[in-house]
Amino acid sequence: MQIGVSLSSTHPRQGPALMIERAAAAYAAGLASLSIGDHHNMAVPYAQNTPMLGRLLAEWPDRPAGCLFLVPLWHPLLMAEHIGTLAAMHAGRFIVQTGIGYGPKQFAALGRDHATRGARLEAAIPLVQRLLAGETVDAPEFDMWGATVGLLPEVSSSGIEWWIAGGVEVAVRRAARLGDAWYASAGATVAASAPAMRVYREAGGQRAIVRLDALVLGDGDTARRHAAELVGRGYRGMTLEQLVVGSPDDAAERVAEFAEAGFDGIIFRCMSVPQDLALETLANLGSLV
Repeated sequence: MQIGVSLSSTHPRQGPALMIERAAAAYAAGLASLSIGDHHNMAVPYAQNTPMLGRLLAEWPDRPAGCLFLVPLWHPLLMAEHIGTLAAMHAGRFIVQTGIGYGPKQFAALGRDHATRGARLEAAIPLVQRLLAGETVDAPEFDMWGATVGLLPEVSSSGIEWWIAGGVEVAVRRAARLGDAWYASAGATVAASAPAMRVYREAGGQRAIVRLDALVLGDGDTARRHAAELVGRGYRGMTLEQLVVGSPDDAAERVAEFAEAGFDGIIFRCMSVPQDLALETLANLGSLV
């Protein structure tokens, strides 16, 4: 079971500094991969994915790293160019995580049609993959002609890996068809993800990864108290059952449950807690590696 970290990008103005410190702590803890998310038109401070990751790679020199792209919000050439640059500067394997996005306001602000996001994602992923393979691409549906990416990883590099996110059947089948891994929806439980896992395996999918929010402290009762307070205030619309909360032993039990259910990796994101508790969580997650 591979244990990685996804850093929250929503913080006060000192957020980038907090993210840098967390990335360094996660690397020191021995976590296997680093990633960050993608959102736009945010009413709160939010560090955008590609410039932030470019800085974080200085703390993460050689292990797999990448970021989420809400594909329908990106032009395929622009997305491919950003990926190509990041992958070229990184000595490790680069992970592209894809999401469909949500929220009409986010789409309207970028001039995208929320109703056609599924079709746009389905069409864009293969185009970005072709561009990153060095092809010159025409795509009338994106009004794109003679597109090419000039900066790509060296042939000898570790390459680019695609994690296709989603929970509904069409997304899971897409992951098996277009990706290297299915990236299960954040907060998925073992029981809730079982039907999608069956679909993924039947469709020929090989690797399954889930992202979970966590608060893992030496004192499990303290972790549970903090988590209960956050959930009581509506934390990301999640329940305690969707979180990994408690001591390192408690977390190890949850990891074992997901491994038994067929997942190959877990990407942990620290819950919205003070920096000292986040750093303690990362250190404790390292004990699970």
